[in-house]
Amino acid sequence: MKVAVVGTGYVGLVTGTCLADCGHDVICVDIDEKKVAQLEKGDIPIYEPGLEELVLRNQEENRLSFTTDLKDAVARSAVLFIAVGTPPAEDGSADLRHVLGVAKSIGETMTDKKIVVVKSTVPPGSAEKVRQTLAETTEVPFAVISNPEFLKEGAAIDDFSRPDRVVIGGSDPDAIEAMKDLYSPFVRTGNPIVVMDNVSAEMTKYAANAMLATRISFMNEIANLCERTGADVDRVRESIGLDKRIGHPFLFPGAGYGGSCFPKDVQALVRTGRELGFPMRILEAVEDVNAQQKGVLFEKIKSHFGADLRDRKIAVWGLAFKPKTDDMREAPALTLIEKLLNEGCRVSAYDPEAMANARNILGDRIEFVERNYDACEGADGLAIVTEWNEFRRPDFERLKDLLKERVIFDGRNLFNPERVREQGFTYYSIGRPPVVLS
Repeated sequence: MKVAVVGTGYVGLVTGTCLADCGHDVICVDIDEKKVAQLEKGDIPIYEPGLEELVLRNQEENRLSFTTDLKDAVARSAVLFIAVGTPPAEDGSADLRHVLGVAKSIGETMTDKKIVVVKSTVPPGSAEKVRQTLAETTEVPFAVISNPEFLKEGAAIDDFSRPDRVVIGGSDPDAIEAMKDLYSPFVRTGNPIVVMDNVSAEMTKYAANAMLATRISFMNEIANLCERTGADVDRVRESIGLDKRIGHPFLFPGAGYGGSCFPKDVQALVRTGRELGFPMRILEAVEDVNAQQKGVLFEKIKSHFGADLRDRKIAVWGLAFKPKTDDMREAPALTLIEKLLNEGCRVSAYDPEAMANARNILGDRIEFVERNYDACEGADGLAIVTEWNEFRRPDFERLKDLLKERVIFDGRNLFNPERVREQGFTYYSIGRPPVVLS
């Protein structure tokens, strides 16, 4: 099948590449000439495990190409994915300008029937706005399909290639059958393709992310209560996760969630509820809890060292909002660093993949180092914000020599507290009793 994907951000690039890898002819379109030129050379603008190899392979086999020429891509393709960004507006609602702008451009250039697929995350009712935009700009027949993505950064290739489910929203029987055919190679193991109306498909995406965000904030609140009662959140989490109605995923407490999806999708759903006169009180609380949780690690640092943090140096391991990505959007590390800088601290930071993006945000206000242990040299303490694998088994003897004070603030509960005690460190984690050495 001949496919065009408009937008080469995270979702668009993964979608186009994975479709090409199963044999479809895919053209990825973007208005950014510099970005397209980079992609044509095989220079991938985001870090996602396995993506670069797939892009290069499918370019070499002439199944994947990149262009700024939307008109040509529309003419050559039967299925047109809209995969542009929907950033939050000032009021928290999703900004649909890019989505509707692409729809308008498609309508102005199409000369035969097309299947227009909304892959961008959009609020319920957005497909109808896309349909109206197309109807205003063309008399050529078209079908609008809602096809939300459920990709985890760091595991996006596997998520697309082996989806739990594929959601297709629409009313055109021929377009729905074409979408089933498009996705059939990815569901050979029996995972379902779920067909529904457009609005239900749009709501499915928001409901899924809202539920996952809710689980995270719920567990963070339980963790904070555990600290105040002396309970161990690890034992609590493991036990409740054994209940088949609950399960273990997304029950790990931490320093708050970030990224491109959960924050903006929760905000957008809250805004949608307000517009319809139906306040989403649980999700409003989820947002509040997450905002508060991003400050928990800072409060532990301040409690340990005292009110005056001026001239303290804190080493930070992990900048991206989660491992296996370079995404800094809404990253908890940014909240921690800003709070430390406001208190007069010096910060030395390391991340395996997110250093360039962090520099673009923080500039020269902090020190960036080439290796994780370099950040610890002369630091008063170590804060761990992202759970990269390379942080899980540190050389504690080396840390003793580098740190001025043997104290670790672990925002991801990477270590066993008793093991850290044996190594001679004071240790603060989330939802567990602290290890405080006299």
